Amino acid sequence: MRYGILLSESAKDGDPITGLRDQIAGAAERGFTSAWLSNIFGLDAITALTAAGVQAPPLELGTAVVPTYPRHPAVLAQQAMTANAALGGRFTLGIGLSHQVVIEGVYGYSFERPGRHMKEYLDILLPLSRGEKVSYQGETLKAELKLGTPGAGLPVLVAALGPRMLKLAGTVADGTVLWMTGPKTIAEHIAPSIRAAAAEAGRPEPRIVCSLPISVTDDPEGAVARANEIFSVYGTLPSYRAMLDREGAATPGDVAVVGDEDTVLARLDQLRQAGVTDFVASPFAGRQRTLDLLTGAAKG
Repeated sequence: MRYGILLSESAKDGDPITGLRDQIAGAAERGFTSAWLSNIFGLDAITALTAAGVQAPPLELGTAVVPTYPRHPAVLAQQAMTANAALGGRFTLGIGLSHQVVIEGVYGYSFERPGRHMKEYLDILLPLSRGEKVSYQGETLKAELKLGTPGAGLPVLVAALGPRMLKLAGTVADGTVLWMTGPKTIAEHIAPSIRAAAAEAGRPEPRIVCSLPISVTDDPEGAVARANEIFSVYGTLPSYRAMLDREGAATPGDVAVVGDEDTVLARLDQLRQAGVTDFVASPFAGRQRTLDLLTGAAKG
């Protein structure tokens, strides 16, 4: 299992790009293989990773994740390929549907039949990102073009939790990127579904990139309470709520990786055995102690 870090948007001397660059450099020093940035309402993740990454040591840089609806797949393919070219082939594009409350409530797009949307989106995005010509007419999306953008061939991961999305991700994409999904759910639902789809399609075994809150601490109850404060919204969003219910977790804090060094290492090994190929840490408390343990795990 490879180790990565979920970057934060904290600025250094008022400069968020320098802050990201330093975090990426720190991740490389610790032996991590990747660094990831979410695209919510702060920095544009692709632009920020590119700007910071060209100044930082070579490391895989990925988005976890970019919402699909606000950008036409051809536009996103062009942007991602440009980033991949600038980063020397080190960019991984993670995409996702986001949530109805965001897509309809914030952007004003219809969230009707999100599975259809993602299929049509990938039908355009993937061949374009490979440098192929696309002539496509779906129910909601259309494309007639070929991009001359350098940086073709970048990996594409799909945030997939439900059966249809997992089958789609395994069939056509390079894997999935997860959030708030625990080891039981990965072992019994995520990994079998996406691997079966990839095998049926004759594709390589997919990546399962799992990101979870993590804290090495002697006060696990306090850490769980803190995680519930920070991440409470994820217990209310339907897609994550479904994964928590599968896990038997009442709250987001229940899937956070917390405890002393031995406990956390055991939890990480449980994730590895569940099928996780890449663990992307989101330290939320006791950061230095947590990073010290992850450094040992990554270099070990």
